[in-house]
Amino acid sequence: IHITSVLFLVRLNRPTGSTRGNTGFRISSDVDISLVWRNPQIQDEQLLRLQISNVQVESAGKRSRKNNIFHGSSAESILGKVRLEALQRPFMVLSLYAHKAEPATIKNLKRGVASMLMMQLKSGKMSEADASGKCLVEYKATKDQVIRTKHLDTCKTQEMGFTTHSPVLGISGKSTSETVITLENGIIKSADVEETHILSINARHKAATKNEIKVSSNRQSLTLKKIEVGPTEVAGKDVASVVKSLDDKHMSVGVMVEKVKTKCKGCPNLMDTWKAVRSQLEPESLSKAEGPRSFLALLHSLRKASKSEILTVLRNCSKTVLPQLVDAVTSAQTPSSHSAILEFLDFSKKEGLVLQERFLYACGFASHPTETMLQSLLDLAQGKIGSTEIKESIVIIMGALLRKLCLKGACALPVKMLLAGPDSTQMESEVLMYLLALKNALLPEGVPVLAKYAESEVGAFSTIAITALQRYDPQLITPEVKKTLNRIYHQNKHIYEKNVRAAAADVIMSSSPSYMEVKNLLLSIGHLPHEMNKYMLSKVQDILRFEMPACKLVRQVMKDMASHNYDRFSKTGSSSAFSGFMARTADVTCTYNLDILYSGSGVLRRSNMNIYGQSNNAFLHGLQVTIEAQGLESLIAATPDEGEEELESFAGMSALLFDVQLRPVTFFKGYSDLMSKMFSISGDPISVVKGLILLTDHSQVIPLQSGLRTSAEFQGGLAIDISGGMEFSLWYRESKTSVNNRGALVVIGNVTVDTGFVSAGVEVGFETEATLDFITTVQFSEYPFLVCMQMDKTTFPFRETVSKQEKLPSGQTFSLKRSRDQLVPGSEFPLHQENSNMCKKVFEQAW
Repeated sequence: IHITSVLFLVRLNRPTGSTRGNTGFRISSDVDISLVWRNPQIQDEQLLRLQISNVQVESAGKRSRKNNIFHGSSAESILGKVRLEALQRPFMVLSLYAHKAEPATIKNLKRGVASMLMMQLKSGKMSEADASGKCLVEYKATKDQVIRTKHLDTCKTQEMGFTTHSPVLGISGKSTSETVITLENGIIKSADVEETHILSINARHKAATKNEIKVSSNRQSLTLKKIEVGPTEVAGKDVASVVKSLDDKHMSVGVMVEKVKTKCKGCPNLMDTWKAVRSQLEPESLSKAEGPRSFLALLHSLRKASKSEILTVLRNCSKTVLPQLVDAVTSAQTPSSHSAILEFLDFSKKEGLVLQERFLYACGFASHPTETMLQSLLDLAQGKIGSTEIKESIVIIMGALLRKLCLKGACALPVKMLLAGPDSTQMESEVLMYLLALKNALLPEGVPVLAKYAESEVGAFSTIAITALQRYDPQLITPEVKKTLNRIYHQNKHIYEKNVRAAAADVIMSSSPSYMEVKNLLLSIGHLPHEMNKYMLSKVQDILRFEMPACKLVRQVMKDMASHNYDRFSKTGSSSAFSGFMARTADVTCTYNLDILYSGSGVLRRSNMNIYGQSNNAFLHGLQVTIEAQGLESLIAATPDEGEEELESFAGMSALLFDVQLRPVTFFKGYSDLMSKMFSISGDPISVVKGLILLTDHSQVIPLQSGLRTSAEFQGGLAIDISGGMEFSLWYRESKTSVNNRGALVVIGNVTVDTGFVSAGVEVGFETEATLDFITTVQFSEYPFLVCMQMDKTTFPFRETVSKQEKLPSGQTFSLKRSRDQLVPGSEFPLHQENSNMCKKVFEQAW
């Protein structure tokens, strides 16, 4: 049988791009097929001999002669003499029999041809192995046609990639593969394969198809030219002996594609990359897109580098850039990079606290952590540590790593240690450390431990335990836990601080409350401390306005006049709770809420800002910044609220970033510390977290049915600086708290087909720089005191890019790059009308 064949036509483009924008290449040839043996017992089991000839390599897209790098090139000049001879060497198909010494790329192309010939003449589903891997295949057979549909999401391949644990920040893929085989008198007349893979960034999937990449192995085809009398069939009992008698160099090499090792000629090594990007990693450059872009470039180089190369760069780095280099080395997450950073950092000394904490935070944000990484932190926790703060961070971050490993089904190591931790020590700081670790780990077994500490008479224990419970799936908040929370809120056993009671109410309302639970909460309004009355009233109104899950039940309870009346719902004060939308697109919904609770004297008690992301039923707690203060009433000769008379003067800030709770920061603790800070305060914000974070991290190899391998890499880098401050003026009787968020984000995705003799690729990306400030000003010179909350987003740039490239061994290159820039106008996020009225008064008095 003589046929013409398109061995493969691979196209890379955006899904909405025109065919003129395709990048890729096509190899076509003639193929001679002859039957050399059939199984005497099973007539349909046949051994075929195939030989490829008249090979041609062309561009996949229509190009002018100037832009067509394949023009004037022969198959031999592109493939090379050795590869071309190997491709045209006969091979046999029942499985696949070829010379073992042939280049891997050539064997893979032959696997692609063999995969095209696979078929069953009966309809049904079965598991089959071909060039794509071992997959579930569905056949629909008629007299003259067989349709073979491959369910690519079931394919098991030899190469495993990795992806970000959070779907909100991850990558989605959609793949299809269909082969249509036309028969004539039992002989294949034609075979056409249509295979498509679309990869997209979840956060920009529908909003901008420029951030999708489409890979088409389209179209792989065979067309019958003529039929002639072939060689005589060989006699033999089994296929192995027959193959050996025909060519003793032929061996069974399997139909699944094998890994191809390609050498990058002229690619920079780690030191070259470091020299090129280090100036963009200086602290002053991090707020610009160049920072995370350079971070991603360095990350790619680090993942290919050896331990010794990484150590050389670490030991020859300036002090100003070293923290950013530690971020990158840790984020690389290779055995070499992890071993190098552990050898470089000395945790027994206090001097390297900044670098040690940057390493720990990068571990906490790791996209695909391993048990080795968690074990190394466990070893550090059990060794000599020079700083108490670092020991706390190690244990807290262990909780974050444990959660990510548990989500992958690899729960192990420090589970028992974290669960037993709070009861194993009498030191308050260590109890807090273990509770924060449990808040990160979210172990189902941790719920009873947290419920126990929620009822603690130590306010800090209660607050952390309750806010940790709020992060759990509501299904894990059992009736026993709810009883505990209700006891706390209604103070059935002890007197609790306002912020503890408010946190308990938040968990009750967000955990499928009962009718009576909601009714009792509403009935309590009017019997609470003055500012807590206003806070609870705002919370109920926010649930109704924002249509939270509990809103239907709240409306039902409010039909009862005892729960809903003017006396109860007319309470005044400055505390508030408000939720709103930051962004709503077809892909992602981003919401925020601001809760602020004051003491009866007008001093801030708790300020809580949250930002959430939701995409395709996946949820991400993007940011939580909490500022807490207590025991400040003595400064203004005010009376503390009930249960807060003996509280020590304290102010601090806590941050949770991308589902990872970080170590809290203390502004001051104790009256003497407060007074010293008041007289020496500069007004500058204190940094809570600063660094480079690998937000999106996806790597996979897609084996195409044509025998080619497509590599896909998507990475997103974020440079972030979160800081907070608290100013207190007795002279002006005014306090001001601020939370400042600065960030620059770069996301880059590329898909490349590299055969070793020709490569083609498409890269998409977007980048932005943004600032978000939350400022609360309180004037307590008179009562009722004035409170103004502001949440501002500055105008920021947004850029999208698309680039395409083809390259031949001769060095000929075709490249095309396009970009689109726009400015997104800034805005002040709306809060409730009462806040707007207050702000107007505050600014009028300021003038």
